[in-house]
Amino acid sequence: MRAAVLTQPGQAPAWAEHPDPSPVAGHTLVAVTAAPIVPLDQLCASGTSYFGRPATPYVPGVQGVGVVERSDSLPLGARVFFSTNAGMVPGDGSLAERCLVRDDDVMVIELDVADAPLAAVGMSGVAAWMCLTARAQLLPGERVLVLGGGGAVGQAAIGAARVLGAGRVVAVARSKEAQERARLAGADEVVPLTGDVDDLTARFQDAVGGSVDVVIDPVFGIAATAASRVLAPRGRLVNLGGSSGDVAEFSSAVLRSRTADVLGYTNAALTPADRRAALAAVVEHAAAGRLAVAHEVLPLSDVEGAWRRQAEGSAGVRLVLTP
Repeated sequence: MRAAVLTQPGQAPAWAEHPDPSPVAGHTLVAVTAAPIVPLDQLCASGTSYFGRPATPYVPGVQGVGVVERSDSLPLGARVFFSTNAGMVPGDGSLAERCLVRDDDVMVIELDVADAPLAAVGMSGVAAWMCLTARAQLLPGERVLVLGGGGAVGQAAIGAARVLGAGRVVAVARSKEAQERARLAGADEVVPLTGDVDDLTARFQDAVGGSVDVVIDPVFGIAATAASRVLAPRGRLVNLGGSSGDVAEFSSAVLRSRTADVLGYTNAALTPADRRAALAAVVEHAAAGRLAVAHEVLPLSDVEGAWRRQAEGSAGVRLVLTP
């Protein structure tokens, strides 16, 4: 088969011939129809992540959409969403014509949502949903601040917060294009990510109406520092990434005086049952047009260029590749 094959960590994968997956008990063979390039793919492929250096050559891709080609547990031809551990453990991922996936990591999709939009929202939608529900336990009417609101997780979090009954949703984004994506996702107001911490804090206060109940944070850095200062009593900040840096400063006095929570989240800790339940909710709302991630569709044969665009930060939207 043809696949995106990574032979050297830190480099872009190349479109090349790669061995077809061999049958394995408890696994389903999926003919891939759409697979996104996500930050986790590039983190794993860097060779410098906390997962360690991946065994090469391998095919990156931690999620995708496709059709069942061979399975002991699912009907042939069933349309599915799937996730993989490519780059985290030995084995191949979704950026290929075919992918062998553990049965627990495959979910049949019966609702009417096209392959590319589903692949675009995918596990980013799951992360946003779980941060708002399982971690923050968002209540109807509460105010939500979404950092990185123009990114995939941010857009999904804005849509999910709306679905869950948030009273006000404010997004934070750096570029004008990202700010517009956050508006289209449903944010009531968008705050530009500019200035120092004190300036950001003041603008966050104005935008949220004084204080905020829940912060969804895939960026960390000074944005998280400023957001922590506007937490309401019993406010919750949920961090799931560090695209703006690995360090933020939190005031002990602020956290204690407001009985605030700073929480961490990763999709890697989900059980298969948790992932299925969250994905079912995400797919339902995506099919209804209530939750989406801006994306661009490219042929999988263009993976090297798409990978570099994603790594350089010039893609702007989620890149979804189709064989």
